[in-house]
Amino acid sequence: MRIALFITCLSDSLYPQTGQAVVRLLERLGHTVEFPQGQTCCGQMHFNTGYRPEAMPMVRRFADTFAGYDAVVTPSASCAGMVRDGHGVLAEQYGDPALRSAVGEVAPRVHELSEFLVDVLGVTDVGAYYPHRVTYHPTCHSLRMLRVGDKPLRLLRAVKGIDLVELPDAQSCCGFGGTFALKNADTSAAMLADKAACVRGTGAEALTAADNSCLMHIGGGLSRLRSGVRTLHLAEILAATEGDPA
Repeated sequence: MRIALFITCLSDSLYPQTGQAVVRLLERLGHTVEFPQGQTCCGQMHFNTGYRPEAMPMVRRFADTFAGYDAVVTPSASCAGMVRDGHGVLAEQYGDPALRSAVGEVAPRVHELSEFLVDVLGVTDVGAYYPHRVTYHPTCHSLRMLRVGDKPLRLLRAVKGIDLVELPDAQSCCGFGGTFALKNADTSAAMLADKAACVRGTGAEALTAADNSCLMHIGGGLSRLRSGVRTLHLAEILAATEGDPA
């Protein structure tokens, strides 16, 4: 299988270790992963804030860059949802027949990491080892757009050594929502406070999720509270093996 890594803007800029973890994990499972150098933003921010025509160059570039791959894997449920849903909407509204065809070919092959592992590769035990108390936050896009369900939890439950604890009120939004956190700062901060309280109540050493954007938001709140709870992407736990640094 010819697999491409779609790293996303946020992970590429701020959390490169997440992309490295995806590659380590997939290579450990016997696959070769390529990193197309031409990839840029998926256009989600433009799409969500009403600058839809301005997102079209990014839609075209994505379709061109990832054409020909059997699968495109990304450590971001929100960006996977944007490509699979939003690119089709934009291509239909502003694109020509060639672009609509190209998007129709590429978009269905874009997968968030957990759904790729479970639905495409058919694995839940990836040979991971992570001896820590962990709680999982299901991000809004993973829940409501991609509908990944319990796939991340199934993968986490198979991790050796892990003490996985349930997060109270897990399905509530953390308050990030991209530009929502900027435009509605007070509301966002209140939602974050509720989420941070739930995380701290679990006694977890680490919080994980399928989107670094949400982890960045929650992690900032937890840091300001001096909670001692670390945040790390699902991929980083699944890539961890016995003998790795704690």
